[in-house]
Amino acid sequence: MAFLMYTKSNSSVKRILLEARRINLRLGHLFSDDCAMSSCEKKGLVLGVYDGDCDQPVFTKAAQKFNDHIGGKLYDLVKASGPDLINEGNAKIFTNLCNDFWVVSIAGLGKMKRGYDEIEAIDEGLEAVRVASAIGSLKAKRNGATRIFVEGMGYPEQAAEGATLALWRYQENKSREHWKPIPTVEMYDECDTDCFQRGLFKAESQNFARRLCDTPANQMTPLHFAQETVNELCPCGIKVLVHDKHWIENARMNAFLTVARGSCEPPVFLEISYCGGPTDQKPILLVGKGVTFDSGGLCLKSCDYLERFRADMTGAAAIVATIRAAAALSLPINLEACIPLCENMPSGMAMKCGDVVTALNGKTIMISNTAHEGRVILADALCYGQQIHNPRLVIDVASLTTGIRASLGSAACGVFCNSQTMWSQVRKAGVITGDRVWRMPLWKFFTKRVTRYKTHDVNNMGTGHGAPCLAAAFLQEFIECVDWIHFDTGGVGFKSEHKFYPYLYKGRMTGRPTRTLIQLLYQLACPSEGQRDFKS
Repeated sequence: MAFLMYTKSNSSVKRILLEARRINLRLGHLFSDDCAMSSCEKKGLVLGVYDGDCDQPVFTKAAQKFNDHIGGKLYDLVKASGPDLINEGNAKIFTNLCNDFWVVSIAGLGKMKRGYDEIEAIDEGLEAVRVASAIGSLKAKRNGATRIFVEGMGYPEQAAEGATLALWRYQENKSREHWKPIPTVEMYDECDTDCFQRGLFKAESQNFARRLCDTPANQMTPLHFAQETVNELCPCGIKVLVHDKHWIENARMNAFLTVARGSCEPPVFLEISYCGGPTDQKPILLVGKGVTFDSGGLCLKSCDYLERFRADMTGAAAIVATIRAAAALSLPINLEACIPLCENMPSGMAMKCGDVVTALNGKTIMISNTAHEGRVILADALCYGQQIHNPRLVIDVASLTTGIRASLGSAACGVFCNSQTMWSQVRKAGVITGDRVWRMPLWKFFTKRVTRYKTHDVNNMGTGHGAPCLAAAFLQEFIECVDWIHFDTGGVGFKSEHKFYPYLYKGRMTGRPTRTLIQLLYQLACPSEGQRDFKS
């Protein structure tokens, strides 16, 4: 089974995607179906204000220009609102200021001239803009705005990200008449349209990953995921090959098949190719865990939180969304992706504790815990991708362990890397996007605990504590002599359980770390165009 693709030049991709946004082609339904283009549309405006000396409000350039346009009325209203408004995370709505806008939302940016905080590993200035645009846009939406104009606040890319992420909602399974319209997001009084558009592409890609992860498992089976990938990537000129179970058997991916055999849903193996760089340039290999539902197999997970494991394909979703963004941004880079898709279910055919299988590179794997299936399917995908594509860098993304959630929570994505240079790039990407990363150890201490067995080569559980490190040590046994980055999204990729990030809706999937992956590829493809310099 294979879906055939067609190819378009990279120069036409932006035009295609801009048109897709305009006609609402399932990018999180950024545009509402009825209100956005109707004659009764209500425009909202989001402006920023800083906390100056002695708690005095200081407008951004766009806000000051608007204030001058209406005769200084806005400054008087902000001043009368008290000092709390100008603090980061606050916003207030004003109406009847001018005929052009139904509502004007003033969002606080906190102190001026904030930048990179080495201890927090984040650029506080960029994050303040992201938060302000998010809260300001939500306030405007709740007050009836159907078309929201957002000023750049000094960083138009981050302003576009915050607004677009905050306004997204998953409502595909609600009756159509109960859908809440989602306003359009447009730029206001900003000359840097490329940066604003880049922010839109990044945020829309993350919203796409959020939709894939939030879709129930009966609607997002391996085959459905493959079809969604074809629907989204092929119009962008990206080559997608969908391989069925017969092909997987011929490829001798025994480890992958061992996990998949417990489910009635047939496994699928995706190969995705994006060719944006020179033909002689070695590609970057992306490998994503695509378990569309993880019950734990015979080692059944607790039913208290089993429902969230419909999103155990956060790695696969983030990679598909990242490749889509790479095409939208016309990145001059070559990418190859290998995504194994299956379910992990208990049945008479399910893998059993103590089973031993042989991976594609000839190493034997003992299944000591059937709930640790992700690393088993990734073993074959990593071997296949390296054998076929000869990459210069391997990046895998997987919600591999609950241990990473216990140690880092949703504060940062755990990253394992065998290259200091690559780690510096990953860390920089996390700082810029506000979707932080934290480096975890790849010590021989952990390697010994997954490999020192008399009856088999590698154990999928290992011995001792440090589950995320043991999982990474397992994967490293299937990495050849090449730079490698492993993202463990077990803490950041599932539901957002608090309101720490105002632009990520509580109770819904996050789509993380999509923007960090996009930013990383952007840095690798365009090293001379980095936004800022950070200490490594």
